[in-house]
Amino acid sequence: MAESIKLDNAAHLDFDREMVEQAYDRWAPIYDLVFGGVFSKGRDAAIQATNKLGGRVLEVGVGTGISLPLYAPHVRLFGTDISEAMLNKARKRVAEQKLKNVEGLAVMDAEKLEFEDGSFDVVMAQYVVTAVPNPEAALDEFARVLRPGGELIILTRVSADDGLRRFIEQGLQPVVRRLGFRTAEFGWSRYTRWLGTAKNVELVERRLIPPLGHFSLVRVRKTAASN
Repeated sequence: MAESIKLDNAAHLDFDREMVEQAYDRWAPIYDLVFGGVFSKGRDAAIQATNKLGGRVLEVGVGTGISLPLYAPHVRLFGTDISEAMLNKARKRVAEQKLKNVEGLAVMDAEKLEFEDGSFDVVMAQYVVTAVPNPEAALDEFARVLRPGGELIILTRVSADDGLRRFIEQGLQPVVRRLGFRTAEFGWSRYTRWLGTAKNVELVERRLIPPLGHFSLVRVRKTAASN
């Protein structure tokens, strides 16, 4: 059954894994054309941050693999996505461009990653948090599979917490949810609440990213467990 998400002053909206999977299967043929240029600055910034860290990287929501050629050759990559159609395009990209540093690509639920604790040095999640039914569960999973000292790099749209933009975002929500994402309820306060309750994580950086200043690059470090 779809989970019911409560938006302030709005009706309950259903948003579940099946809806997201179907939406991104539909996006697969045109995703690069529609989003490739629009999100290029944010994508480049996120990849640059990841390349500086190096190591073994998990990209959650790898989609068509548009980011994969941008990683440095020394970075070892594993990509997951909810959409098989998206991953088919990613596999084709890996083969055509001979991306030997890609260890694998697999269909996987962002809220239930099939990896052991501490498996990665970096977890990259571009435009994923607003497209999963239970964002905090996904963030917890990203942190779980990070090794101590590793970083979670999130590229995400940040909603307004109040004012006219929040009112507009709430009005758009019933329309855009069918496209596989949400416009409302992802103000920075939601991220700070998660940071305040999650174990062994600390905010390293939040940087505004184009377009329109509505997006942020967020870096979170996993700290060593306290005794």
